[in-house]
Amino acid sequence: MQKEQFLYTIKYNSNEISMCELETKILFDQALQGNHFFSDVKIEPDSSAFIKKRIDILFATDNYDELLENIKTKDICAEGFKLEYEKLKGDEIGYKPRLNKLRDIGYIITGEPDYYNPTVTYALCNFEGVWYFGESIRDDAEWQKHNDKPCSFSNSLSMNTAKTLVNIASKGDKKSRLIDTCCGVGTVMLEGCYAGFNIEGCDINWKAYNHTTKNLEHYGYSANVYNEDIKDITQKYDAAIIDLPYNLYSVSSDEIVENIIASASKIASRLVIVSISDIKAIIEKYNLEMVDFCTVDKVGKVKFTRNIWVCEPKASK
Repeated sequence: MQKEQFLYTIKYNSNEISMCELETKILFDQALQGNHFFSDVKIEPDSSAFIKKRIDILFATDNYDELLENIKTKDICAEGFKLEYEKLKGDEIGYKPRLNKLRDIGYIITGEPDYYNPTVTYALCNFEGVWYFGESIRDDAEWQKHNDKPCSFSNSLSMNTAKTLVNIASKGDKKSRLIDTCCGVGTVMLEGCYAGFNIEGCDINWKAYNHTTKNLEHYGYSANVYNEDIKDITQKYDAAIIDLPYNLYSVSSDEIVENIIASASKIASRLVIVSISDIKAIIEKYNLEMVDFCTVDKVGKVKFTRNIWVCEPKASK
């Protein structure tokens, strides 16, 4: 029987599995298996692109009658409550028995239910013969309003990727100080601001800088954005997120890439670098160690794979 406090349900697209696995490893220190997992780590569902619900477990028992008695002792009173059955992988309980069990619990809770605009949602589920009951917190997808940002670019990172980069860079620590070193139109900054992170941005391109500030202002977010080369930034950060320029095949572009990585390594103790080419040699050149890695495919008219390199300074011997 699981003893953890929370049950998370997740969903991801087939092109995002590597990225979801890395986020789960970093935030929850466990391997991703199936469509759910248990943890003692508390994460708000809308902080992740993949977490759909978090169930705060109140009771867990392999005896259904005991579960009902436990719920009775809780003496739950909730006007406008909703009950739902969360079907997990491996659960073969039929539809009607599931409804009957929800009805059992519904009669125990004091208050009128509201299935359309609930004040609180409770969930019942069964995993490997154990019944779990608790409060269900859903990702309300409010962050998807960023799809309608005033300024956009066809090769911008997806919102799912942007949210994941923030989590990978910060390790979920809201006290982390982050910088998006090539902020473009501010896709990463929007997700960082929405989730409550202390994030700043910079871009040497004035047009990109202007687009970022417009997008932040549109949603009422307040964050520092600098129209500067990363080499001129002197403040220190816990992590830097770097979405490298995509024209990586000319000598000048290689120089730009090296400048960005070298400069970022001086101001941040953790780098999360996005590239479409192999940059192992550059990482090693600047005394960085790749501690994690994943990929994500861009799906559309033009399909290509982005590599996500998580780097930290090599430990001195």
